[in-house]
Amino acid sequence: MRTRVKICCISSMDEARLAIRHGADALGLVGPMPSGPGVIDLADVARIARAVPPPVATFLLSSETGAAGLIGHARTCQPTALQIVDAVEDVSVYPAVRDACPGLKLVQVIHVTGPQSMDEARNVAAHVDALLLDSGNPNLAVKELGGTGRLHDWATSAAIVRAVGIPVFLAGGLKPDNAARAIGEVAPYGLDLCTGVRRDGVLDEDRLGAFMRAVRAA
Repeated sequence: MRTRVKICCISSMDEARLAIRHGADALGLVGPMPSGPGVIDLADVARIARAVPPPVATFLLSSETGAAGLIGHARTCQPTALQIVDAVEDVSVYPAVRDACPGLKLVQVIHVTGPQSMDEARNVAAHVDALLLDSGNPNLAVKELGGTGRLHDWATSAAIVRAVGIPVFLAGGLKPDNAARAIGEVAPYGLDLCTGVRRDGVLDEDRLGAFMRAVRAA
């Protein structure tokens, strides 16, 4: 099965067009965060999301953990998917968001920090449409919820892919020279990256092209 690619931290329509031109399946648009790259105003998220043509998906990254905050972000921006980058207050949040936003796909981020991440993934898999395994650390005083550029333990990620029955994206430290290894070792539904295809914070066409070629070759 073809490995999908999501290019995250899209900050402008120029970056969106560049990613789409190189074959991205999805774009990540970063809303308010406690830390990390790529944050843009929700008004800009909405503007880009409206302009992205199907079948390319738009993921709104939200650090909200309650139903009201997540629903508010989703209604403001109208993405095709809501990427929840922190643990929700309670699993009842998921059906509440679904009821308020019919048709919106829910993607829960699991920050792979150790074996306990397997239990976390299993507990939420029944409530969402996909998981995204990343390398943040939500336990810090200032939470890291993505965009770290760090690898995590891919053995744990591969075990999660095998254990859950929904699509799983792999993120964290991906770049052209490890894309094939990531696909071979983890077998994810998709790869998600931000810093690995950027230069000085800007989406770089050479790095993006190299990454997409590596994925296709794998």
